Amino acid sequence: MLPPALNIPKWLEENSHLLQPPVNNYCVYHPSSPATAGYTVMIVGGPNARTDFHINTTPEFFYQYRGSMLLKTVDTSTTPPTFQDIPIHEGSIFLLPANTPHCPVRFKDTVGVVMEQPRAEGAMDSMRWYCRNCKEIVWAKQFVCTDLGTQVKDVVEEFAADEEKRKCKRCGETAATRYQDGEIIQP
Repeated sequence: MLPPALNIPKWLEENSHLLQPPVNNYCVYHPSSPATAGYTVMIVGGPNARTDFHINTTPEFFYQYRGSMLLKTVDTSTTPPTFQDIPIHEGSIFLLPANTPHCPVRFKDTVGVVMEQPRAEGAMDSMRWYCRNCKEIVWAKQFVCTDLGTQVKDVVEEFAADEEKRKCKRCGETAATRYQDGEIIQP
């Protein structure tokens, strides 16, 4: 028997406490469930001001249910890479191409839905931080993603705990782990 449809307002009323930092998401459809055909569907709340960029080998579908968010992206097909901010407003959708470094910045009282396709067996996700000063990659880590919520949190905490990992090898700037209040304006 198929499960009932998920009512987002009702789910938020009963479960918004699950959207906690540093990741602020909850997987409502997990890829290990036979009913999902390997897809991951997450409800994601704000605020989230992490500075990491995630790279997924599959496209990611964004639906902004409440409020606006800012999706910071890096086009690595250009030299030097091009940094582009993409606002996603309430009621809007956006399909992020595979292998695009992206940093979703979510603001207070915002909610979105993110859907990811199944990853190929052994596919490597990556997280990286860029230097705000010279745009070089400060540090990156690859991993086979089996549980997005816990693995992202572990990598974020590993980076935050090690100042040497946060120091840019090119210019010496120390990378921040979070955007400061007011540093990024909600679109």
